[in-house]
Amino acid sequence: MEIEVNDSNFEEIVIKQSEKIPVLVDFWAEWCPPCKRLTPILEKLAGEYNGRFILVKAKTDEAQAASQKYGIMSIPNVKLFKNGEVVDEFIGAYPEEDVKEFLEKNL
Repeated sequence: MEIEVNDSNFEEIVIKQSEKIPVLVDFWAEWCPPCKRLTPILEKLAGEYNGRFILVKAKTDEAQAASQKYGIMSIPNVKLFKNGEVVDEFIGAYPEEDVKEFLEKNL
């Protein structure tokens, strides 16, 4: 399951939820081709991991304050939140095997 967030619900959905379950936030934009390559990989893995984490999509245009707060300089930028904090991240359209490795290391 994928959830869209913006500045008005980022705290509630990402920070508060990450106290119960890891939240993987994909900072992206419509105009970003690498973002569009990464999205299906993240969605597929969210399904395969069957509830071990929540996948959240944050459009940088609609989550400008969150993007600024978390230092988003280039996208796609994927951050994993646990207990309200970023515990790991990667930047760029990683291939599926690399994303799996990232998840295995952190979940």
